[in-house]
Amino acid sequence: MTTTPSTTPASGRIPTRRLGATGPRVSALGLGCMGMSALYGESDRAESVATIHAALDAGVTLLDTGDFYGMGHNELLIAEALRTAPAGARERALTSVKFGALRTVEGDFTGYDGRPAAVKNFAAYSLQRLGSDHIDVYRIARVDPDVPIEETVGAIAELVEAGHVRHVGLSEVGADTLRRAAAVTPISDLQIEYSLISRSIEEKILPTARELGIGITAYGVLSRGLISGHFTRDRELAPGDFRGMSPRFQGENLRRNLDLVDRLRALAEAKGASVAQIAVAWVLAQGERRGADVVPLVGARRRDRLAEALGALDVVLDDADLAAIEEAVPAGAAAGERYPAAQMAHLDSERS
Repeated sequence: MTTTPSTTPASGRIPTRRLGATGPRVSALGLGCMGMSALYGESDRAESVATIHAALDAGVTLLDTGDFYGMGHNELLIAEALRTAPAGARERALTSVKFGALRTVEGDFTGYDGRPAAVKNFAAYSLQRLGSDHIDVYRIARVDPDVPIEETVGAIAELVEAGHVRHVGLSEVGADTLRRAAAVTPISDLQIEYSLISRSIEEKILPTARELGIGITAYGVLSRGLISGHFTRDRELAPGDFRGMSPRFQGENLRRNLDLVDRLRALAEAKGASVAQIAVAWVLAQGERRGADVVPLVGARRRDRLAEALGALDVVLDDADLAAIEEAVPAGAAAGERYPAAQMAHLDSERS
């Protein structure tokens, strides 16, 4: 194995990849901003803005958010970060926005709304919060079971025609839904969980996306920190951290999953890399095998975690490395589902 220790890309530049056959060209790693506003406990606003600035400065161009992350907080945070960033970085930044989740004042999720009128309403509010005249990639977060996907993506296509949206994306849909949506309008990318311990998309969804020329933006590449190398068996989660309800972080499941991380750690040390870098580099390599069609999203909330993730770009994995990684963490080895049962029920991707 060759060793390329790094905490940031040695070249000082981040390579780019195109999101599918019709999507925009973006940095090979994107920044997932959800954790700066929701689901992982308290966050530091100044550090969040500084992290976005550091990402832009390093060459990250893709910023991923959702209008329901902190119920608008995340979009306003991104708007602040872009407004205070250097002009060149601001102009290169692209926003990927999810919509459709319905919430209560208390923060509970009550379903999804994919009706065309709702799509356009959600978009209007997002544009206002982002302080922008367009959204680069727009997608419903989960399929609304009461609205045909053709109607939902058709409404986004109308926003494209009007100049308010640049590209149509999807999130967590199965192969059949992907085909139906692509028959209506060009789809740039499918955002879906994909990591060493979440590989179910490889059976049907990933081959279908590749057949249709649709890119993958992979979230959860560190499985919410579980395979980052930083999560410990005795860690106490902060109030409001949703991992407290996540099956993979519970009891015996957590022990078994961290055993997998220990196996990965030995391989990372041999590469002169961190566990997180090996995990991110593995996802990057899945795209490189098939024409650079996978763009990992790293959910860094702090500059040090961002720097570590960016270092994955300098970790070169050859066939022997990949085989060793997949022997250490085989497909299907994870203990527990990736979401609690109530949330799994909303995943069209799990029914395909």
